[in-house]
Amino acid sequence: MARVLLRHILSPKSELTSLVQSLLLEMNADVFIEDTQGNHLLGIPGDATAKFEAPVKIQDEILGWVKGDHRAPHIATLLSVVARKEYDRKSLGSEVLLLYQEVNMVFNFSDKLAQAIDPESIAQIAVEEAMHLIGSVGGVVVSWDEIKKQLQIPATAGNEVFQKEQISSHLSLLLHIGLSGQSEIMDDLSSLKEAGIIGPEVQSVIYAALKVKHRIMGAIILAGDRPAQFAAADLKFLTTLALQSSAAIESALLYEKNIREAREKEEAMRAVYEITAKFVPYEFIGSLGREVITEVRLGDQVEKVVTVLFADLRDFTTLSEQMTPEENFQFISSFNGNMGPIIREHKGFINQYLGDAIMALFPENGAQALDASIAMYQKLGAFNRQRIKNKVSPIRMGVGMHTGPLIMGITGDNDRLDATTISDTVNTASRIENLTKYYHARILISEATLQQIARPEKFHLRYLGRVQVKGKQASTGIHECFDSDAEELVRKKEDSLDAFNSGLQAYLDKSFPEAVRAFEEVVSLNPEDLTAHFFLDNAIRYSRAGVPENWTGVLEMASK
Repeated sequence: MARVLLRHILSPKSELTSLVQSLLLEMNADVFIEDTQGNHLLGIPGDATAKFEAPVKIQDEILGWVKGDHRAPHIATLLSVVARKEYDRKSLGSEVLLLYQEVNMVFNFSDKLAQAIDPESIAQIAVEEAMHLIGSVGGVVVSWDEIKKQLQIPATAGNEVFQKEQISSHLSLLLHIGLSGQSEIMDDLSSLKEAGIIGPEVQSVIYAALKVKHRIMGAIILAGDRPAQFAAADLKFLTTLALQSSAAIESALLYEKNIREAREKEEAMRAVYEITAKFVPYEFIGSLGREVITEVRLGDQVEKVVTVLFADLRDFTTLSEQMTPEENFQFISSFNGNMGPIIREHKGFINQYLGDAIMALFPENGAQALDASIAMYQKLGAFNRQRIKNKVSPIRMGVGMHTGPLIMGITGDNDRLDATTISDTVNTASRIENLTKYYHARILISEATLQQIARPEKFHLRYLGRVQVKGKQASTGIHECFDSDAEELVRKKEDSLDAFNSGLQAYLDKSFPEAVRAFEEVVSLNPEDLTAHFFLDNAIRYSRAGVPENWTGVLEMASK
């Protein structure tokens, strides 16, 4: 209640005091006015046996007395009406001030909540602000986890008057108190103390529900150390805080859910991209100017100059006949699993696994493709050593490569797309690889690939002549790279390289007797040089039987 004192109403400076004095004189009233402590406020005190006494009061509260003749009750009634109006005026002011404080509190609280984005931080701000505004010795926020179906305590503040373990284990009790959806001041704390939820020092408890619409999220619970410590105004404040907090927590939970779902979708899409990249290399997609496979469109294409590498297993048909289908599959998977990473390490990418063969593209330069092929043979050596250890025959491989323009693109129809490469470069590279069997060489590269190698002296190379793809007028030079040979064989090929080059030049000039002498020198130095044997055998045959008139030494490559 707003406090009203009679001495304030009848203060010397009050206009009401002059008015009452004038009234007393006009009425010729023999009365005087005093407060409840007997202090004289107005009028001339008469004798102690005043005939009339009338209280000045507001509702049941007496503010003072009017004593004197029969006019005293009338004056008392007048002063009671004035006091009531003063009381109403002060009450209105108090309500306006209280409303201002509440609005200011809500504004400041909202500003603090806006700085927090996770539910736990919001709960902590809520309980700390509630303790500050209402005044309590301790506070706790209790929430209900719908997924885990259990109580959670996301925030505490003040003294440890609440026992977390006991709160979590007394679900039924909390359902009737903190999770009831109500906001109340508790008078009887016996059930909480018996359950060990609060300490013996707690004398008062107030709580307000955290709820959004009809869903109960939890509650803010405060404890006081004095009996009847909390009033209705405190409950109103706490309820307002709880409603503000509930909305903020709900928004934070929704935000977390959206972030979680976005991350899950992102992870799912990343997994899809990672899987699809294993079928369609990222380098292929990137060459089309796309970031991810979902961006590609039917008809996307680009023309680039690339080095195409083919690696093919020798005598695989014979080898596969000795294995079951499952063993065949495991063998091919093991071979590809060893060779694929080497290609990627040298900045190439697998365009296709072709059963017993691999087609790879090197977009930058031929040196990387040649380095990769040498590394592949090193890996093959270790692979074969393990096969020999397991008492199975070693495998052989041929590698051929060619550099030229190639179109990479997306073909198919609207319901079925396929990443494909279209170019004579692919056909030429495939046929050069096939020539490794013809020349008895491990690695063959075209003249175009050699021109892309900035430092050809880094490799051990020897020229084998020219070949012509069927249907093409131009021929291309073929070079053997023998870096992948055994160390001793590499040395012998280096020592006999001059004799080999002389023999090849004589061979191409149709000077076959001279070619025979040169290649005989080579094989005498290196009997394991099967390529030299190939040219020696041809030179002997041509020197005896002759060659067609239009023979130029250019090998025509028919279909593979």
